[in-house]
Amino acid sequence: MAAPLELYIWKGDWGLPSVDADCLTVLAYAKFAGAPLKVHKITNPWRSPTGILPALKTRENGSVSQPSKIIINLRKQKYNADYDLSAKEGADTLAFVSLLEEKLLPALIYTLWVDAKNYVDVTRRWYAENITFPLNFLLPNRMHNQQMERLRLVRGDPFLEPGEELEKELYQDALECMTLLSQRLGSHKFFFGDSPSSLDAYVFGHLAPLLKIKLPNGKLQNHLTSLDNLRQFCTNILVLYFPSDVREPPTRKMSVQPDGGDFDNEPHKRRNQFLSALVAIGAMLGYAILTGIVSLKDIRPQGAIESSPLREEEEEEEGEEDE
Repeated sequence: MAAPLELYIWKGDWGLPSVDADCLTVLAYAKFAGAPLKVHKITNPWRSPTGILPALKTRENGSVSQPSKIIINLRKQKYNADYDLSAKEGADTLAFVSLLEEKLLPALIYTLWVDAKNYVDVTRRWYAENITFPLNFLLPNRMHNQQMERLRLVRGDPFLEPGEELEKELYQDALECMTLLSQRLGSHKFFFGDSPSSLDAYVFGHLAPLLKIKLPNGKLQNHLTSLDNLRQFCTNILVLYFPSDVREPPTRKMSVQPDGGDFDNEPHKRRNQFLSALVAIGAMLGYAILTGIVSLKDIRPQGAIESSPLREEEEEEEGEEDE
């Protein structure tokens, strides 16, 4: 019997269950709360029920996106990782989550999506290699623009532009935030004792990408690795709650394992690949004709024309996890 809750997230790499901070936050919270999930690890956000990732699909309440809304939805269904927190601990959670979004999130966006070296060599390259053709030509740049808008929104400056001064300010805020988190965690396993809460999920979601993704410009990584308790905190969560991802080799070619669904069935998969290729060819040819690059008389065959086979490869991992 299928799980009543379905979670759609970006797939993982570098020993992470997902490469996306928001997806990591939601996935960790669901694990902590014991929510029974069918997890879809995908590389095409348009295949999620909301068109963005992460997304939670439920039988009763439809589909929702954004970490805060997903967590609220899980709580309404009695999957609450904060059930045992006191009023003071609940207030502390709100304060530290606000600190994360104000101080650490902007720096995380900047280091992954704005820093030229990191973006070109790692972020854009990963998404371009893992998103299927022809979307891999469109989505990385679109996502880059979306992240820039998100950074401007978080900073409250619609005219914010990248630069050395902005980078210095963002990184200084992030270093102070990580230091405060380290002091608050102290020698505890989790922020409020021996059981993880929503604060642990948010902190893990923001710090794990910095800890595991191999970045050429590692200013934030260097500071995080110097804070032994935060580094161990992320490692413990990965080992305890995501052991299969930790055990995966750092470089691998992920294969699709059919689970009986139409999309993953080989005949249907080949059909979808063929149709996607036809749509891409048609779009490019139509653009060429409309812009005058190619005229109709130029494309009429005068003899036998040899065509090269198009090959599209899609990597998707769908796993079902019942807790």
